[in-house]
Amino acid sequence: MAPKVLGKALVTAKWLSEALRAGRVGTSLRVLDASWYPPQERNARQEFEERHIPGASFFDIEECRDQSSPYDFMLPSESHFADYVGRLGVSNDTHVVVYDGDKLGTFYAPRAWWMFRAFGHKEVSVLNGGFKNWVEEGHPVTAEVSQPAPAVFKAKLNTALLKTFEEMMQNVGSLRFQVVDSRPEGRFRGTELDQGLESGHIPGAVNIPFHSFLTETGHEKSIEEIQQIFREKKVDLSKPLTATCRKGVTACHIALAAYLCGKRDVAVYDGSWSEWFHRAPPRYKVSELKRNKA
Repeated sequence: MAPKVLGKALVTAKWLSEALRAGRVGTSLRVLDASWYPPQERNARQEFEERHIPGASFFDIEECRDQSSPYDFMLPSESHFADYVGRLGVSNDTHVVVYDGDKLGTFYAPRAWWMFRAFGHKEVSVLNGGFKNWVEEGHPVTAEVSQPAPAVFKAKLNTALLKTFEEMMQNVGSLRFQVVDSRPEGRFRGTELDQGLESGHIPGAVNIPFHSFLTETGHEKSIEEIQQIFREKKVDLSKPLTATCRKGVTACHIALAAYLCGKRDVAVYDGSWSEWFHRAPPRYKVSELKRNKA
């Protein structure tokens, strides 16, 4: 079972390069650059326009989100998502490959992967190793921006892959599902600021920093290594699991890692710590720093 699952969720640079050479990028295969960086550090769209995988389109996570929400990168409506990806030439029959240009290898691409899955699309894969390794391995890049023909995409939100604030609150008492937090250890423990917010975590959550699943080169670790990481943290992949982080992005690395192990139903708490910090009562924000001060 594992190789089949691996083939769905990840594709290698070699596979994509061969698909490009064979002229398969088109209505049946679309490549999307889902990069995002803090504006003061890098300009994702500008970098895409200067250099990207041939035939790729830019998936703008700033545009494809609920822009009325006070929280970053919340899922857009079904119609918003369908219209947006349709303009990128993606139909319900398209195999979508997502990547990003982060120096780690992969950062935002799993968020785009999860978004497609959340809206009912099954044929979506992350480019293993990202753009960084694509370039290092000598595969082609271009500045030519393609204009894909618009397609019709019908989106249907799979609520099983999404958790709300209310569901997370209920779970603090019921513990109906496990919660894994993908942020760095200091932010999880509450000993360092989380991008301007006081940090800490949801009661009962387990910490597995998302980069734990990446090799030094920025590729996904083997299925055996990923399973061992979950085991060491006493996360049972046979039971319900929800992933959280700062703003619903790196949580998707947890969902991807579990998917590679055959667990396809990991939910993501879309609001994550950004929402929890602002809405949860103080006793539901676990922080070592607060405990030490007390």
